[in-house]
Amino acid sequence: MRILLTGGTGFIGSHLVPFLLEKGHNLTLLSRKTKRLQQAVKFVQTLANFSDLNEFDAVINLAGEPIFDKRWTEKQKQKLFDSRVKLTNQLANLFAKSTQPPAVFISSSATGFYGDLPTDQFGTEKTPSSGGFIAELCKQWEVEALKTEAITRLCLIRTGIVFSERGGALKRMLPLYRLGLGGKLGNGKQHWAWIALEDYLRALCFLLENPNCVGVYNFVSPYPVTNAEFNCWLAKQCSKPAFCHVPAFVLKWLLGERSAILLDNQPLVPTHLLADGFGFKYPDLNFLNIKFS
Repeated sequence: MRILLTGGTGFIGSHLVPFLLEKGHNLTLLSRKTKRLQQAVKFVQTLANFSDLNEFDAVINLAGEPIFDKRWTEKQKQKLFDSRVKLTNQLANLFAKSTQPPAVFISSSATGFYGDLPTDQFGTEKTPSSGGFIAELCKQWEVEALKTEAITRLCLIRTGIVFSERGGALKRMLPLYRLGLGGKLGNGKQHWAWIALEDYLRALCFLLENPNCVGVYNFVSPYPVTNAEFNCWLAKQCSKPAFCHVPAFVLKWLLGERSAILLDNQPLVPTHLLADGFGFKYPDLNFLNIKFS
């Protein structure tokens, strides 16, 4: 397929690019960070280069300012909004101008759409959104993508925490746990919706290549874990204790609204992926074989 990919130089995108190339796809990346790109990939620096999307068979939209890296000042919130909502709006407008639009549009969202869920139930793609900045951001993000659903096959992917020994959230946590400074966050009872990087890549290609796949998909493992369970698991992998409990009020003081990413309860399951026949290679946390020096 001829694929236009946004967000191809981030943690997920940088692993998706070689994954798609190995499958024989032709890639055009929207990126200003051209030094990071592989020679086998074409690149453009702005969507203004296009009057339509007729030349592509598929569009994969992963672009977005990193959500956790900086304090959410009003200026930073606007960056988070523009990099997601405005860019997706631009893509939707290009779809509308296309006489032969791409056959599929895979557009990213996040499990933050659901906000803080009750502790006594599992959430599915049908679970309604709640309040909070992240939930509102995700809703507006998805509204722009939904403008294309009458034009193309639209797949909205609500992604949880992507775990990999090669980077992302886990890479940030490991140094603390290796020093014995890990510990539960808040009361530790909040569920984390997560997915192994390899399953994320496999699931995205599953949607890309299966014309019957359409709608909203939770990109999460079938088995969400509580923060306390994750804490014990990672400490065991590091052969270290993990007694450094960080109370919720401390996280809220340090991180402000960003603390919701760590403290919200998200016991989510990938109902739609499973119903469509996707098989997870790594459904639980035993997928990681971390090697220590």
